[in-house]
Amino acid sequence: MIRISTIFIAICMVLVAASLGFVLYSVAGINGSESAIVALTALTCLILYNAVSMRLRDRSDVGGQIADLSRGTADLARQVAEFGRRLAAVEGRVASANSTSADRIQGMAGEINELGGLVRQLAASVAHHEDLLTAAPVAQPVASPRDDLLQPVPPAPTAVFVPPPPAAPPSAISRSQTQLIAAVRHAIDENRLDIYLQPMVTLPQRKVRYYEAVTRLRDERDQVLAADDFIEAAEVGGLIGRIDHMVMLRCVQVLRRLMIRSKDVGVFCNVSAATLSSPQHFTQCLDFLEANRALAPSFVLEFKQATFRNLGPVESENLAALSQRGYRFSIDHVSDLRLEPRELADRGVRFIKVPAALLLDARQSATSDIDPSDLSDLLGRYGIDLIAERIEGERSVVDLLDYDVRFGQGFLFAPPRPLRPEGASATAEAPQTKPQDLNGAGTSAPVSSPAAPPRTTGSAALARRALGPN
Repeated sequence: MIRISTIFIAICMVLVAASLGFVLYSVAGINGSESAIVALTALTCLILYNAVSMRLRDRSDVGGQIADLSRGTADLARQVAEFGRRLAAVEGRVASANSTSADRIQGMAGEINELGGLVRQLAASVAHHEDLLTAAPVAQPVASPRDDLLQPVPPAPTAVFVPPPPAAPPSAISRSQTQLIAAVRHAIDENRLDIYLQPMVTLPQRKVRYYEAVTRLRDERDQVLAADDFIEAAEVGGLIGRIDHMVMLRCVQVLRRLMIRSKDVGVFCNVSAATLSSPQHFTQCLDFLEANRALAPSFVLEFKQATFRNLGPVESENLAALSQRGYRFSIDHVSDLRLEPRELADRGVRFIKVPAALLLDARQSATSDIDPSDLSDLLGRYGIDLIAERIEGERSVVDLLDYDVRFGQGFLFAPPRPLRPEGASATAEAPQTKPQDLNGAGTSAPVSSPAAPPRTTGSAALARRALGPN
């Protein structure tokens, strides 16, 4: 729509051009056609001038509008970026909440399974006591002195020497492998796997820094079997995967409870080579570890030295999958000091446990590539900590300090001790019987006379009565 100012300007230009032509015609004496041409020329010049001036004015206005539009676009881009950042933060919180919920559900499921096992044990114990009460012999009436007087006195029996039965050979007393496999399977089904914890301390401060989870199995007679007594049978029977998964579940629960009191603590969990090479069992363990990925910095998976030396393609790939999820590895059962620190560090190894006797053995200097006194420094260059295990005397501690060993483990500091019923403490104060092994694999007898536990009710009391003293 043409503006009024534009119409007014056009009328003025026509009047100016007409006035110019009229002046030339009347005053200058120029004929009419020439005056009309001059007036038309003047009108054209005025029109061109007005068009150019309006174009320049419009260009400045459009430039200002474009600048305003650019500033508005920049503001809109900043707002979109801020909205995207807030949306990413919300998504991260939702993912964290989902992960936390999954961890809680997993832990709750594990505790429900444990409670179910305890209930089964309680039912079996009640049935056993009922059988004992039913089969109890009836007490014979005591004869009165009057009856003794009325009845004839029987003759004294003749003493006959009966030779003691010959001792059974050890092969007859020991269990067969088939029976041991059946006992292990029954113990797993009845949730008779117990976790003992042995601390690892810093040297020379002797402050507890880590705990190693040691597995114990109780048979149907509540006799405690060490790991060395049933691991081979479990591997033959294909049960080692179930044992490793149950131990991982217990270790994660213990670690969560320990971290409530102190964040600067960790748990070592042993994993067998059979689990590492089994696709089914390893996938189950990997899913569980993936769900508890937040605990990876404090949860160390421990393998034997022979496992690392005999890694195949499947085992190497599974180790890499665990390392990618942030889990660290430890090596135990070290039989010699022929180690490759760079290769072990690349595979995710951060701890190596060497027996103190092996480190202090003077003959190792001739058989190994490095002097044992320099082993701690060499491993430290690649981020690997050396742990001296099976320490029994103070003399060994003094010698190990000369080797710059930072961590120690052994019966000198504490033997493997069973968990308390609530599972939050590492050990239960109780006397132990003589162990068979110094690596936490020997038999550590259950508590012989535990102190009276605090009064509990509900499921805690049920669990305590079902477990009994461990």
